[in-house]
Amino acid sequence: MTFYEAAKPYINRKLIDANKAATLNDTQRSFALLEDAHVIGQQSTYFHCLVHYKMLRHGIRQHDLKEAFGQAFRLIGAATKTMLGWVPLGNTGGASVSPFKPMPISAENQAILADIKIRMKRA
Repeated sequence: MTFYEAAKPYINRKLIDANKAATLNDTQRSFALLEDAHVIGQQSTYFHCLVHYKMLRHGIRQHDLKEAFGQAFRLIGAATKTMLGWVPLGNTGGASVSPFKPMPISAENQAILADIKIRMKRA
């Protein structure tokens, strides 16, 4: 099983929950869930780019120019750097943090990443 296959259900759940939170106008919760999806999926070029695209849309919907421009920059970086392994682990992906800064990973996301590794080994 590839990382993409193992991570997909976790990332999809975070994205679905982020969309629900946005629908309820809970923008802070929505963005926090996108940050979780970023931490979980940043080892996959597809998921890394997808989450930055979702963050870009979030910034545009919130009329947050700093976030929107930051995500446009990060989307280019995700598309060109992820496959080379140039991702700072734990980085939450928002424009308010350096795109190069490794960050601590929450216990919840550590457990998800550990489960992804187990699923990859089983296949």
